[in-house]
Amino acid sequence: MSSSAHRPATVLLTALAPAAWGTTYVVTTELLPPGHPLFAGLMRALPAGLAGLALTRVLPRGDWWGKAAVLGVLNIGGMPLLFVAAERLPGGVAATLGAAQPLLVAALAALLLRDRPTPWRLVWGVLGTAGVGLVVLGPDARLDAVGLLAGLGHTATMAGGVVLTKRWGRPPGAGPLTLAGWQLTVGGLLLLPLTLAVEGLPPRIDAGAAGGYLWLGSMGGLIAYTLWFRGIATLPVGVTAPLVLLSPLVATAIGTARGESLSPLQTGGFALSLTAMLAAQLNPPTREGVRPR
Repeated sequence: MSSSAHRPATVLLTALAPAAWGTTYVVTTELLPPGHPLFAGLMRALPAGLAGLALTRVLPRGDWWGKAAVLGVLNIGGMPLLFVAAERLPGGVAATLGAAQPLLVAALAALLLRDRPTPWRLVWGVLGTAGVGLVVLGPDARLDAVGLLAGLGHTATMAGGVVLTKRWGRPPGAGPLTLAGWQLTVGGLLLLPLTLAVEGLPPRIDAGAAGGYLWLGSMGGLIAYTLWFRGIATLPVGVTAPLVLLSPLVATAIGTARGESLSPLQTGGFALSLTAMLAAQLNPPTREGVRPR
């Protein structure tokens, strides 16, 4: 069976990662102790990374020690910035900053991969970001400067991680679970001394917080990153990057399920973002099927 025949299934599995990340905002605000973004990032990364190492029992070799460290810093080390943004901004505003990631990925891919985005995917990337903005940005949006910088910083580091992951690929004998375990461990080890020195441990972790950390480390951590790295290796970067639009859309859907209502403009933005994400998975229409009479 050709790789193109596998593509819909690969896209769906890869999409589970940003969908899981879209739950970060509600988990952070509703379950986790406030004021501890470093600890939240640590709990999401280090236990999951060690579990990945235990399952695969494969360590980096040669220059992959350095590559794994760089990717771990970019993909995982910036994770506390996401929790800072989630704490200081409304969930939708924080998610909107992440929706700009496809555009950053397109720019970096053009520089580092010589992969120039097609006008088709570039236009849909802009429309997808605009659609998310219509959903979550309104006159009542609270725009905290620190939260904005944190959200933009996390978006930039993740974009760099996507492009370098695509450029470097994986070493022989290392699958996506192995790559996820390496990077989560690197990110967790980076966050461990920072957490202890800057923030310390939360005074109390109740059952809800424990469940939140477990969810973020499993489905939002090891499982999500394994699927994400598998998708990056298999799919074109222009197909993978727009899937991050699912994160703010899932965050919005959760808010709606919890009683938040959408205005007609917000509903239109939601539909535009969903359309843009789906259209970016397709090739642009051509006239090849039109035959002269």
